[in-house]
Amino acid sequence: MFTQYVSSQGSLFFVQSGKVMATQKEDTCTVVSSIALPILESMGLELVDIEFGRVGPDAVLRLFIDKEGGVMLDDCAGLSRELSMILDVEDVIACNYTLEVSSPGLDRPLKKQADYDRFAGRLIKVRTYQPFLDDSGNKRKTFLGKLEGLVGGIVKMTLSEGQTASIPIERVAKANLEFEL
Repeated sequence: MFTQYVSSQGSLFFVQSGKVMATQKEDTCTVVSSIALPILESMGLELVDIEFGRVGPDAVLRLFIDKEGGVMLDDCAGLSRELSMILDVEDVIACNYTLEVSSPGLDRPLKKQADYDRFAGRLIKVRTYQPFLDDSGNKRKTFLGKLEGLVGGIVKMTLSEGQTASIPIERVAKANLEFEL
């Protein structure tokens, strides 16, 4: 017996015997995130990103984790074990899926205010949804330079060519660290 539930954000869930099953890709990420966060905190890890989608005929749930000093294989394996057991018991995902846990890599995405604060001074690449003017009036979609910070919803950076850019965060399609030699 299923009971229909609609959250305040309009997400549709079905509840069966007290278990929550997500019905959309975004809902799955939200539900899994809420389950994973207490585990991550207890292990001293942070959730960088979460993805859920189809790869061919199969579904894949990917969690990208990090911690100060970097993630080790044991961190990934430990979270995978703990989370896998809970997801199996809670039956959150209604189809067969593969759980992948990994570090975000050298080109770590910047998603939250804390990411922009933590990596100020580092080389980053920002891609915007549409062409945007840098502070010198040059129109571009890709910005490469040193991150100054995220202030008042504006990504501030000094570009590799010397000029500056102030990009509203809502215009950012993707921002990530760039590997420096």
